[in-house]
Amino acid sequence: MLAALARLLSGASVRWISSQPDTCQRVYFANHTSHLDALVVWASLPQPVRELTRPVAAKDYWSRGVVRRWLAEEVFDALLIDRTDIKVHQSPVDLMLREIGTTRSLIVFPEGSRSVTGEVGEFKSGLYYLAKKRPDIELVPVHIDNLNRVLPRGEFLPVPLLSCISFGPPLWLERDEAKAEFLARARRAVLALKE
Repeated sequence: MLAALARLLSGASVRWISSQPDTCQRVYFANHTSHLDALVVWASLPQPVRELTRPVAAKDYWSRGVVRRWLAEEVFDALLIDRTDIKVHQSPVDLMLREIGTTRSLIVFPEGSRSVTGEVGEFKSGLYYLAKKRPDIELVPVHIDNLNRVLPRGEFLPVPLLSCISFGPPLWLERDEAKAEFLARARRAVLALKE
């Protein structure tokens, strides 16, 4: 029911371009423009896929208040990352891989935080290390269009507009591909879905 409500409020249409929904283990990586992003991408997946997929979210935001914490922990089964207490032996990448095991999937936002302009920013290195440590997992680019206008930064109530969630073809880290090259290619894969 929450997934249907999220799609209704966001006016989201969903496109699968050169890919199909699947329950295989994946990392969905998307541009980040709104606090609704994780919810709407998660809600855009078919139920069997959604049940296996955990959004990765900022602990400092989603642990604040009873409602947010309940949504993150009980509804989305979100994996909350503490952005203020990152240590070498407790890296967010290792935590993500430990939590998903061999069956679950993730929704991540490799820009690290929401875009102020709505443009897709440079990707941080976490996606590269996920791909390097688990080369068997499909990496599926996702482009989120217009959610920054549905729930603008600093607002609490969504504006009734239309948005579009586009899922692209999976990619993998190529043999000997450098971090910067891979992150640039992954970013281009998200941008290509904007068309």
